[in-house]
Amino acid sequence: MWKFLGKRLIQMLFTLLLFQAVTYFLIDAQPGDIADLLAHDPSIPPGERDRLRAELGLDRPPVERFVKYIGNFYTGNLGVSFNEYPRQVTDIIKERLPRTLVLFFTASIVSFWAGFMSGKILAWRRGSFVEYASTIVGVTLYTVFTPWFALMMIWLFSVQLGWLPAGKFLSPEVWITAPASANAIFSRLIGTGFVGLTVMLAGFIISNKVTRKIRVPLRVASIIVPLSGALLYWTLNGLGVWGGDMLQHLVLPVLTVTLIAYGGNMLLTRTSMLETLREDYILTARAKGLPDKVVRDRHAARNALLPVWTGLVFSIGRSISGGIITETIFSWPGLGLTLLNASLVADIPVAMGTLTVIAILTLVSHLVADIGYAFLDPRIRY
Repeated sequence: MWKFLGKRLIQMLFTLLLFQAVTYFLIDAQPGDIADLLAHDPSIPPGERDRLRAELGLDRPPVERFVKYIGNFYTGNLGVSFNEYPRQVTDIIKERLPRTLVLFFTASIVSFWAGFMSGKILAWRRGSFVEYASTIVGVTLYTVFTPWFALMMIWLFSVQLGWLPAGKFLSPEVWITAPASANAIFSRLIGTGFVGLTVMLAGFIISNKVTRKIRVPLRVASIIVPLSGALLYWTLNGLGVWGGDMLQHLVLPVLTVTLIAYGGNMLLTRTSMLETLREDYILTARAKGLPDKVVRDRHAARNALLPVWTGLVFSIGRSISGGIITETIFSWPGLGLTLLNASLVADIPVAMGTLTVIAILTLVSHLVADIGYAFLDPRIRY
């Protein structure tokens, strides 16, 4: 196992270095001079432009700039933003990456669970009216035009019903009297969600090892206890108003991404489950007289989970690049919207830093998928 991990890490580092080289020279070859953008005032003398180009290292040869960039990258220095000069790129990524990950991680987990549960049931009950209707709904959600669907969600829940905010990260009028910064409160929300999810997963894992008599009560308690604890925590710390405002702005983009991803997960689970049900070991399990639920969940669904697991893990790696459209429509200040804005104003350091984060998440998702196979599929050993 450790030998496998060592080889994969070496492959990841080499791939990341190659990606950085290609991306850097492609972006560096774009026309224009950032010094003219920063020093756009005609009254600024040419000597000031030369000083600025020297300060940013733009007066050096491309290869030398790339070598210096790689050295700075592996020491945690991604340079300064041209558009928000002189703010550090690492500060921008640290601020906006959690917003994107929370949005798409939440949507991916919910859509994965809902799609897998409904997909395996539909495949087991193939030929029913519910199966045909659900397949049509899944195909519609999977092939829907994302910008149009997001705008329709805003029109329905914000304009017509008025239940949810149309976009943004927070409501400025609510945050005038906030006792802490938005980033600090958002960090607390992330911590609360992580603790609650950990408790919930631990309860469900333990419930699988107890008798059937107390399994259902334990699973119900695994949901009620973390929710009650989170509600009590945000009520006692006095920050519930501002945390609730952030959650209200988060609901609509999460719901939109969840519905779109649900269609793909449900269809993939259904297709994989139908193929698994044709295997000989399923016929053998039925011939043994095992209950239908045991055959469906322990024999068929577990093997059908592999391609769905792959799609889930890879969706986390694609969250930034795939979130540009969603974050733009909902004005969600995540890393996807940051990448778009950096590309529009030729902010090369921010674009490079964001693209590098995308590469790292993609490589890590491949590694997580491989490790997950060892636990999900008993035929795989490293």
